[in-house]
This record gives sequence, structure tokens and C-alpha cells, in this order.
Amino acid sequence: MAQSYDVIVIGSGPGGYIAAIRASQLGLKVAVVEREHLAGICSNWGCIPTKALLRSADVMHTATHAKDYGLTLEGTIKPDVKAIVDRSRGIAHRMNNGVGFLFKKNKVDIIWGEAKLTKPGEVVVSKTAKKPVEPVGPIPKNTLGEGTYTAKHIIIATGARPRALPGIEPDGKLIWTYFEAMKPEEMPKSLLVMGSGAIGIEFASFYRTMGVEVTVVEIMSQVMPVEDAEISALAKKQFERQGMKILLEAKVAKVEKGDNSVTATIELKDGKTQAITADRMISAVGVQANIEGIGLETLGVKTDRGFIVIDGYGKTNVPGLYAIGDVAGPPLLAHKAEHEAVICVEKIAGLPNVHPMDKLKIPGCTYCHPQVASVGLTEAKAKEQGRDIRVGRFPFVANGKAIALGEDQGLVKTIFDKKTGELIGAHMVGAEVTELIQGFVVAMNLETTEEELMHTIFPHPTISETMKESVLDAYGRALNA
Repeated sequence: MAQSYDVIVIGSGPGGYIAAIRASQLGLKVAVVEREHLAGICSNWGCIPTKALLRSADVMHTATHAKDYGLTLEGTIKPDVKAIVDRSRGIAHRMNNGVGFLFKKNKVDIIWGEAKLTKPGEVVVSKTAKKPVEPVGPIPKNTLGEGTYTAKHIIIATGARPRALPGIEPDGKLIWTYFEAMKPEEMPKSLLVMGSGAIGIEFASFYRTMGVEVTVVEIMSQVMPVEDAEISALAKKQFERQGMKILLEAKVAKVEKGDNSVTATIELKDGKTQAITADRMISAVGVQANIEGIGLETLGVKTDRGFIVIDGYGKTNVPGLYAIGDVAGPPLLAHKAEHEAVICVEKIAGLPNVHPMDKLKIPGCTYCHPQVASVGLTEAKAKEQGRDIRVGRFPFVANGKAIALGEDQGLVKTIFDKKTGELIGAHMVGAEVTELIQGFVVAMNLETTEEELMHTIFPHPTISETMKESVLDAYGRALNA
């Protein structure tokens, strides 16, 4: 007889494991089906271990600029690739084990294997045929295995994987995805990065700081195409000052592989072509949802452009079936998946006053050097919508703390609705802006007006003062610029 649950979650990434824990907290009997490793791409191959790599790059940057701070370091500063990778992978192991502990603590059952939806309310789990790129952590003890399981509610949280362009498929040796880029056996002398979204530009930043000659090819007219154009332009200028080469409105038309290098033919915006040879190439042209082979067609689940269609609470068109995280569409962010998980489960549990997801209030962060962070509408989007706006700007070069840190290249930009004073967008480039952006996210969620922000006391000296000054500037009241 099939084992029965209130909720079965397929996938244990940021969305899946948070959904399982919140469901357990609400008194529901929960199981998670996982085929590969606990904690998903984010903790094993994405958000967390990449930040470990970028932290090594930050230290490298500071060490190589020691003289700027009145310090003398003896000897040559160079990266120990194995030690850098080992530190990053060790942190991934720790995160993986942490999720296993949380499942045990919250009495969440783990079912190890490949899940398939066979009919409403039923999941058949078979032995997984998928071989992980690396066994990140051990399979927890006391896990369940192959069999048939039933649940009143099934949540799909199967995530996404790197997208490949025809003819430029990653091979793991010369053309990398983020999997290979995270654990190089040695540092290449040169690197070609195809795509300048968050993944592409973070790896470009890491490798450039480590001394690699980096060229970025982006098909759109700006780096980090989803960001505000002004912020993107400032970031590009800093990347180029660091020695990064950036080709915009350019396309990798074809790639020829050598014994230990690749030669890419680049189509430029003027119609000309350029050949670039590099030791390695990273394909960072986005991701695609893991929707194949889980039985969506059997149940008639509606999809659109490769993603599962849901409402604001994670519901699909099939009663009792839900989807959250990357598999449910953009923005493809771990914190979006986590929040979607909580919304979905609390709606299932019947809690009152559950608010649907508001995608305009989801912050985006890119951990390059300098960092980029944003929330809400860009200036172009606001104008496109016909909004009458006020725009404020404040540069880091006028902020005492940024100057003292030696990080005076940055900008905070705020966008307000002129009629209501509502904050509708905030965009930042500079040191630690990924930590600062949450102040604006909280303000937007509380529907704070410009007047309330102006009356908020910010501590001095801090980089956060640039946030208040940007608000003041939108209303012609900036005090330090």
C-alpha cells in the first residue's frame, strides 16, 4: 500500500527544502523526493560556493592593492587554485549537510530517487539514473527509496540547469558551464565568457581578479541586461578599468576546438566578424527548467516557454499540484524560490491573509566587483509605463565611508512616482550594495514615501548614507553633493 503524506515536495533546493520545513512547522506530514543532492544547485553549485570563490577574489584584490592602504606585503601574491576550490567545495558540503540536519530536526522524510507524476495525488519514485557532477554529500541515513507515494498536495521544485546553444554545447573540458568554472584544475591564461547576466559576469569578475585575460561577449546592448542602463554603464566602465574586454551587441557565431583552446568567431554589430582564441570558454546564456520526465504531460500541466504556469500562490492548472522556484519561471533567484515556497505552503495550510508573490519587490544581486543590486522598476521601464517620475542619484565619491574604504566608485539611484511619492525602483553599483539593497526592499514593502525616508536617521559614517542622499537628490535636497 502506498505511503501517504499531506505534502510531497519534488526537489530539495532553496524552494523545495523551505517548502518542506514550513509545511512541517504547520503540522503537515511531509516528504521530499531528491535524485541528486540535498540543498539543490544554489548551495551545491550556485549561490553559496560561488560567493566563496568571489570572497577569495576580494581578498586577492585587497592584497594586490595593499600599498593603497599603507601596507607592504612581502613576496609574490598568487592564487592557489586547489586551495580556493577546496574551500568553496567544503562550504558546499557544509550547506548540504545543514539541510539534512534541518530535515531531521523538522521530521521531514527524504525519499531518494527519481520522481514521476502518474496521476493526481500520486508520485512513483524509481532509482535515479542521473549521475551527479560530483557527489556533494552522502545520502542521509534512514531515507526512503523506490515505491509509490501519495499526497493531497504535491509541490514541484525541480529547479533548472544551464542552457546550451546548438553547436556551442559545453563539453566540460574546453567549453564550461558553471559546474566546471567552479572547480578548475588550473587557472587558464585566457577566458571567453558568452553572456553577461549574473552568472557570466560573476565568473568574469572572479577570473579577471585572479589574473586571467577575460573577454565577455553579450548579445544585448548592455552588460547585465536586466539592470538599469545607467548602473550597467558604470559597472562596465569599472570592469574595463580592471582589464576586462567587453563586446556588446555581439554574438558567438561558431566555436572551433583546438587541443587545449577554443577559437570563437564573433559577429559584431557592424556586420564584421572577429576571431578570439582563449584557453577556455564559459557558456552563460541562461538556464532552462527541469520539466522533462516528471509526468507533466500525463496530468496535462500547463507550461509556457519551458516553465510551469502558476498563479500567485504556486497553483498549477491541476488541482493539488503546485510549482515553485526556477521551474515556475523568472526571476530565477533562490530568494524568490524560498518566498514562493512559504506562500504556497501557507495557502495550502489555509492560513489567513496570505499575500501572492509581487515580483516587482524581489531584489536582484550580482556579486561582481563592483557589486550591483536593484529592486523595482528601472528608469526606462517606468517611462515605458508612462509613469511621471522623480529620479535621485548619489555617487560614492561623495561618501566619507566609501572614500575611507578606498571604494569610492559607485552610485545609488532611486526612482519615485512624482504624484504619490511612492518608491518604485532602486538601483545600486558599488561596494557591498548587495547588503544595502534590502533597506529599499523593506521600504517598498512598507509602502514608504520619500518623506518618511528623508526623516529616517542613517548612521554615520556608513555607505548606507548614500541611500538617503539619493532620496534627497530626487527632491532637490541632497546635502553632500
